[in-house]
Amino acid sequence: MALAVDVLNAAPPGADELVALVTAVARHGDRAAFAALFRALAPRVKGFLVRSGADAGVAEDLTQETLVLVWRKASAFDASRAGVSTWVFTIARNLWIDQCRRSLHPAALPQQSAWLADLADCAPANDDDEPLLGEQRRQHLRAVLASLPPEQAEAVQLAYFNDVTHEHIATTLGIPLGTVKSRIRLAIAALRQRLDGIEL
Repeated sequence: MALAVDVLNAAPPGADELVALVTAVARHGDRAAFAALFRALAPRVKGFLVRSGADAGVAEDLTQETLVLVWRKASAFDASRAGVSTWVFTIARNLWIDQCRRSLHPAALPQQSAWLADLADCAPANDDDEPLLGEQRRQHLRAVLASLPPEQAEAVQLAYFNDVTHEHIATTLGIPLGTVKSRIRLAIAALRQRLDGIEL
């Protein structure tokens, strides 16, 4: 009981603490660690889904589903690829996309601005030593990504933030594989040009 009280009274965990919590869930099935993760991330995930176009009820359901997947897939988390928040938001966004496709309501598909707004911890770990510079880099990256045509931004997001294969993207979006590769190639070329000289 003392541990539960400590968890309830704890300050919101930082990026390193989130990694430690996911690791505890993955290695030991630590329910107290999961409770701390849930409390820290559930409100942010729900807000992200609402900003993406989900109504409150759907956002609540998808938030629960997202955190259940975090519990089940904690061992798949790789801190060298992304921060915990980015990983969790990616799970939430995938669930929301699936929900939209099932409902056959294309207008509800998430706007790219929602996932860009929550691109909070994709910068290199050494940004902890340079918080202002790290935030400037992230803001610049968000601005550049937001400037891409939506179809290119979606392809890049799926390929690089969701770690989805080109074949799966083609199936998910219902477009030819060649179109997926073309969109990603064009997006990467634009990103290279616009990020030239910016150390990310």
